[in-house]
Amino acid sequence: MDRTISFIQKHKYEFLLFALVQHLFIGIFITDLPSYTQIIWPINMIILGLASVGLFFEKGKLKNRIRNILLLMVVLLPVFLPMFGKNEGYMFALNLIFSGFFIFIFWEILKFLLKPSYINADVISASACGYLLLIEINTFLFQLCSYGHPDSFKGLNTTDPASTFMDFVYFCSITITSIGFGDITPNTHHTKLITSLFGIIGQFYTVVLVGIIISKFSSKPAQP
Repeated sequence: MDRTISFIQKHKYEFLLFALVQHLFIGIFITDLPSYTQIIWPINMIILGLASVGLFFEKGKLKNRIRNILLLMVVLLPVFLPMFGKNEGYMFALNLIFSGFFIFIFWEILKFLLKPSYINADVISASACGYLLLIEINTFLFQLCSYGHPDSFKGLNTTDPASTFMDFVYFCSITITSIGFGDITPNTHHTKLITSLFGIIGQFYTVVLVGIIISKFSSKPAQP
């Protein structure tokens, strides 16, 4: 048991990075969207929840308690998606809880990136996790807006939860990378401002992160 915990803790950022990539982009390999909603999405959310556990080893009791509550909700909510996926109240609650979960993890990543004075594989993996977590957070925040106000976005596929999720992953990815094709656009002043803020935060994260990495790399030799 101790070896397992030690292994998870040692590779926690690699596990989290893998879990984020598969959660956001596994749709590339999916053709059957109903099965994605009913089977694959609940499974990859469980993977993502378990992959985040390593970030909280040896943390305070309160933080672990918050993590456990959020993790339980994140694991259980997708399981009932096939039954309640068309219920707007359920989808609103799901997206609210998921947003809080990803913000919680992102905060832990940021604190780690600011601490060490060296550059190694953990710092690189954590940096990538932070970038993907920004996409996760805003995907669920935008879904929150969309389920609360269906006219929040133009060009969005709302035929099923899987299509809506993938469209928002795509929209957030091209927004944070400043590509902005314009096929999906915010349609209310709330979503326009949130999109603008997301783009600014994404650019700020990238610029500051590059500065932090360069500073760590130039100040001290790499550590294993």
